[in-house]
Amino acid sequence: MEKQKIILDCDPGHDDAVAILLAAGSPQLDLLGITVIAGNQSLEKTVRNACRVVQWIGADVPVYAGCDRPMVRPQIIAKDIHGESGLDGPVFPPLAKSPEEEHAVPWLIRTLLESDGDITVVTTGPMTNLAMALRLQPKIADKIRRIVLMGGAYANGNVTPAAEFNIIADAEAAHVCFTAGRPVTMVGLDVTRKVLCTPEIVRRMAASGTCASRLFVDLMRHFCRTQKEVFGWPGGPLHDPVTIASLLDPALLTVRPMNVQIELRSTQSYGRTNCDYFGYLGLPATADVAIDIDVGRFWDIIEEGLRRYPSAG
Repeated sequence: MEKQKIILDCDPGHDDAVAILLAAGSPQLDLLGITVIAGNQSLEKTVRNACRVVQWIGADVPVYAGCDRPMVRPQIIAKDIHGESGLDGPVFPPLAKSPEEEHAVPWLIRTLLESDGDITVVTTGPMTNLAMALRLQPKIADKIRRIVLMGGAYANGNVTPAAEFNIIADAEAAHVCFTAGRPVTMVGLDVTRKVLCTPEIVRRMAASGTCASRLFVDLMRHFCRTQKEVFGWPGGPLHDPVTIASLLDPALLTVRPMNVQIELRSTQSYGRTNCDYFGYLGLPATADVAIDIDVGRFWDIIEEGLRRYPSAG
């Protein structure tokens, strides 16, 4: 089977870290590189975290540092969820893995231009890196097979009543990406809130006994606690890995084509993904919006991914 070529643009972040575990270990995916953005924490910390995860699992994947701030708005981070380091919880060994010298944006441009148009770009943080690449070199749009993002919601946000974190952190960037004319799959809070990593799930994954499952457990103990403290969830919604899982099993998500527009002008609803669920506007669909998920299958995919790694020893 030919591997799907992907680029993972992320801001680790506990759930981003699990997305890296899933993508790097899959025999179905060819992870060409990890581009990193400021989001869950500052760029310095998110880049360090991406390198820590890649080093932990022994993956031969380059990491590229990208933009350290949004295109227009002031920067926000999610320290209340992900902690001071952005990956609070695990105790990592001394870091030997370093990011590449090339900036993420020119690397994205070069890699996409040199491709056969067969690369899926997965974003699990603010979309600034991809948006900047599209603005600097619009020709790359035709080279993107599909954009798959964790972000937005057709119902309720998680930063404001209207907006989800990854979109509100740089709504202008999201607008650029949604209007680039490429196929988009939006994996929003409407489905990711259904995959709660409860204590039972943590125990299930711990039984795998691999180096990846050990990291998963250490990550989730912190992530689930802060999610409960901030939102009252009985477990942490494992948002970002849903993007990767949906590539591994296209039947995982139920999607509905919708016209999606990013709200940029409202003071109350800045960052909202305005999804025309019922087609009121009569406008063409611009994204396949996830509206449901096979929760049991999702956790099977996570477990299968963790079991692919060597024993924790």
